[in-house]
Amino acid sequence: MRTAVVIGTGLIGTSAALALAGRGVTVHLHDNDPAAARTAASLGAGTYEAPEGQVDLAIIAVPPAHVAAALADAIGRGLARAYVDVASVKGGPRRELEALGVDVGAYIGTHPMAGKESSGPLAATADLFEGRPWVLSPTRETDHEVLNLALELVALCRAVPVVMDADAHDRAVALVSHTPQLVSSMVAARLEEAEESAVRLCGQGIRDVTRIAASDPRMWVEILSANPGPVADVLSGIAADLEETVQALRGLQSGDEAERRRGTKGIEDVLRRGNAGRDRVPGKHGAAPTSYETVAVFISDQPGELARIFADAGHAGVNIEDVRIEHATGQQAGLVQLMVEPRSAPVLTAELRGRGWSLRKQ
Repeated sequence: MRTAVVIGTGLIGTSAALALAGRGVTVHLHDNDPAAARTAASLGAGTYEAPEGQVDLAIIAVPPAHVAAALADAIGRGLARAYVDVASVKGGPRRELEALGVDVGAYIGTHPMAGKESSGPLAATADLFEGRPWVLSPTRETDHEVLNLALELVALCRAVPVVMDADAHDRAVALVSHTPQLVSSMVAARLEEAEESAVRLCGQGIRDVTRIAASDPRMWVEILSANPGPVADVLSGIAADLEETVQALRGLQSGDEAERRRGTKGIEDVLRRGNAGRDRVPGKHGAAPTSYETVAVFISDQPGELARIFADAGHAGVNIEDVRIEHATGQQAGLVQLMVEPRSAPVLTAELRGRGWSLRKQ
């Protein structure tokens, strides 16, 4: 691939353009908002000048509702040898294209499973897709060369290709992406009018659950409008679980011993099912989930402290598998949770204590 056009210079489009430009591809940028294209170009994502001839690949990075129209226009103009979109839904746009009578042989639907809470070209990074799954949904009509160019795009962005049927993809993202966004937003919405004294008690748990609730509502309305049925199906199952959980909690309030037992069983059931589901989430590098041991270290909020902890862990020959930080309320301090292999935990604990760090007992 030597040349590409990116239509839509938001977070995903600009990130793809940055990755391609950084690997020697000449990238042309287009957006209905010329200022967005100029911003992307100023970041090094390419040029906002139109290409002089046909390019190798056109990347359609517009909201799902506009994908089919943008593709039909680009294909009609012969803009590229191959066309992909990067929308978060795949079945709808393809059916719209077919309804428009567009030859879909030069097109393949794709979806990089990466993003941020922030949007727009200024949020883009060239490494956004590195190590992330990138779904490809070819069909029997997809030209072999088109599939190869799509795979080259994924490789240049250093993502991991995953081939899926379009409708299976839409059901999958309803479960693992779209519904979590709504659930996160619904939990965060409970905080809007909560007492200030309650909000001040927020800890890492509520921060984890509500992190993606900071996402752009307009963008998510567009995404959810393109995949409402599968998301509603998942939410319906969650609603049934919620109703059973509410009844179980009411049972725990009851003065009747049998009701309390049923309530306890109901709560245990949903928590255990949650454990089982969480255990299926892929672990580090997409491998099977691994159980780590946590070494919790008290840390002051000042430059160099994290680097010092990591350096001391390195001196101990211990690899930090994951890390979390809990910030103390009203203090310039926090707690760093270092996740390590169980056999490494005693080694790291002894090393950090020997170097003067204060550790929390587990």
